[in-house]
Amino acid sequence: MTAQTAAQPAVSFAPLLEKKFGGAIRPEPGPKSDIPTVGCDAATLKDLALFLRDDPNAKFDLLLDVVSIDRSRLPAAMRPRDGHRFGLSYLLYSTRHNQHLRVRVGVPEADPKVPTLVDTWPAANWFEREAWDLMGVTFEGHPNLRRLLTHNGFVGHPLRKDYEASQRWLCTEEDLLKTELAARTEVEEDIFETMTLNFGPSHPATHGTLRCVFRVDGEKIVAAESECGYLHRNFEKMAEEHTFTQVIPYTDRLNYCSPMINGNGYARTIEQMLGIEVPPRARAVRSILAEFSRIMDHMVCVGTNLVDLGALTNFWYAYQAREQIYSLLEACCGARLTSSYARIGGLSNDVPANFADWCRTLCREIEDELKEIDGLITKNRIAHKRMRGTGYISKADAIAYGFTGPCLRASGVGYDVRKDAPYDFYDEVDFDVPVADGGDNFARYLVRMEEMRQSIRIIEQLVKKLPGGPIVSDDYRVVLPPKEMVYNEMEGLIYHFKVVFEGIKVPPGEIYSFTEGGNGELGYSLVSDGSGRPYRLKVRPPCFPLFAAFEKMVIGGMVSDAVATLGTLNIIAGELDR
Repeated sequence: MTAQTAAQPAVSFAPLLEKKFGGAIRPEPGPKSDIPTVGCDAATLKDLALFLRDDPNAKFDLLLDVVSIDRSRLPAAMRPRDGHRFGLSYLLYSTRHNQHLRVRVGVPEADPKVPTLVDTWPAANWFEREAWDLMGVTFEGHPNLRRLLTHNGFVGHPLRKDYEASQRWLCTEEDLLKTELAARTEVEEDIFETMTLNFGPSHPATHGTLRCVFRVDGEKIVAAESECGYLHRNFEKMAEEHTFTQVIPYTDRLNYCSPMINGNGYARTIEQMLGIEVPPRARAVRSILAEFSRIMDHMVCVGTNLVDLGALTNFWYAYQAREQIYSLLEACCGARLTSSYARIGGLSNDVPANFADWCRTLCREIEDELKEIDGLITKNRIAHKRMRGTGYISKADAIAYGFTGPCLRASGVGYDVRKDAPYDFYDEVDFDVPVADGGDNFARYLVRMEEMRQSIRIIEQLVKKLPGGPIVSDDYRVVLPPKEMVYNEMEGLIYHFKVVFEGIKVPPGEIYSFTEGGNGELGYSLVSDGSGRPYRLKVRPPCFPLFAAFEKMVIGGMVSDAVATLGTLNIIAGELDR
């Protein structure tokens, strides 16, 4: 295992697009902190996608997300010149040049169709299914365009602006999602004398409401199909019905194994749009608790996965560390699992007086627990036999399927947002990005173990220079003023009233903001219409493309290997389904 320690320099690609496509491609302006954006029409999309993927001076080889937007209720000044009701934003990343890019395409209401990009980026498969399911955009040529997050009895597309948020559709037995494997009745020559096996949705080894259907020949998996949506509650529709501040508790329910990271990333998105300065102490505390949350997330992943493989002892070491971190979080914000600690402009309240000493002590205790797990597993012959060579995915396939985070780094790509696009205090601390080239379950175990050690290293540096001062901004257009000011000054009362009842007024525009979550790049695509509520908020869930690739990764392996693979991918159902 090696370490990446420096970001690659960015490369300008705009002249390339002008030379290749001329007027068919148009640069589109956005907020200063947003990623570069180009627009095109549906007829040019396929050619543009191939060029961006293959040209060595562009090399946007990783599709991060497909964001669908209903523009019908945008203010007149924000409506695009093409006049189309729907818009699609393809979020791309170049592993060679360390750059992000948004490709924006308009889609007409009368015939909402665009060509599929599954053959360009396999990651587009589930992203396009999601956009069809929730927004009703059709992707011509898609191999399996059907419901993904909602059930077959669902009527309409819930993220359209004319869909009533309170509308519910009962899922009857006839409406249950049917996988192609489960529905197949004919006997094919290559699957003769095989049987269909349901793995989940209620199974202890799925660690959540996930379902996989395997066609097995004895213990060998010869075909597989994954299914999600059992925990879908449409976080994005709920966000449209609440103020920017009221969305914060919902972010905790995404990756509930590291909720602090979710809230920090969301708050940072709004802060970038507003252009407000977060106090240094708040940014430092955010970074420290984010790293403790990362450790907690990885401990859950490693500990529970090893239980599935029969190594129970490690669970107690991993969960002891988790409980110790929970105690620290509870002391900071009053909650353990769903913290709701982040605020737009900082944090809800200051940390306890013994915070720095507590962090140092906790780091030493976690190091001891890591040593115990390392001694039990890393050179264990049984662990090697269960994890080495199983759940393999190559570097090229990991990129093609949209992997980020530990799973991508375990396949040889050292992309880490904290290092390649630093935020908060990550550019002021020294740490390494662990990279392995095995691409299997054991490589993902090794990467997570080393990442926890690097998180401790980051925490110790930040605690050593923890700044003083306020924990939240004093911009009362965004932050609630102190109670004393509300009770005694008219201005304080007005600020309080407007923030609570009208919500924070975020300037009109669109932004994609991203941080390094426990499972990889956690992104928020925000469209603001200038009101106190998000017009559109799309989450880029890191484990969504991981689970989409799971079915490909397990074919040819044993059923027991699939259990190990699902564990090292670390699929979190709340983040997956939203």
